[in-house]
Amino acid sequence: MRNVRRLRLTLLILVPILAGCGINNIPTYDESVNARWSEVQNQYKRRADLIPNLIETVKGFAEQESEVLQQVTEARTRVTQTTVSPEILSDEAMFQQFQANQNALGGALSKMMLVVENYPDLKSNENFLQLQNQLEGTENRIAVARRDYIQAVERYNTELRTIPGRWWHQFMYSEMRPKVTFSTEPEDFETPTVNFNSNEG
Repeated sequence: MRNVRRLRLTLLILVPILAGCGINNIPTYDESVNARWSEVQNQYKRRADLIPNLIETVKGFAEQESEVLQQVTEARTRVTQTTVSPEILSDEAMFQQFQANQNALGGALSKMMLVVENYPDLKSNENFLQLQNQLEGTENRIAVARRDYIQAVERYNTELRTIPGRWWHQFMYSEMRPKVTFSTEPEDFETPTVNFNSNEG
């Protein structure tokens, strides 16, 4: 009976101390990374879901731009066919492939929007304007979701590399790997000039 009491007393003392030492930080930060990653995927899916309607609307006004529309369609197909497993967050090659596919889709969409500038009737079409606004909002949501994911990964990876997280990682969470984050390509700094409010054409 005394041993049980001692054990309970020891646990009552140790649990708060261990909790205060960050024993739960690694799994907590890992869950945060996973949640942020889910939001990144959600926003990319939202963008991919908008594209078929956008393509059909543009096609109705600019059938001769079939090459650009084909590029957008092919880029979207690559994105939707990419299998995204939980392992992607710790596998740099898989993550880079995911990012490359998303960047290709973003580039194809930018090219299509630049082509749209040559079609004043399309630019003023209500359906197109609505889709364009939704796409713009989605791109903003993607940027926010990526930022939040990057911050969560930074906190998680820092915990794995600093004390006491490094010790907890070694003794209790050795199977948990550092997470991969988005990289910035040089072309990401180039902003295409698009003026959807222009009355020229």
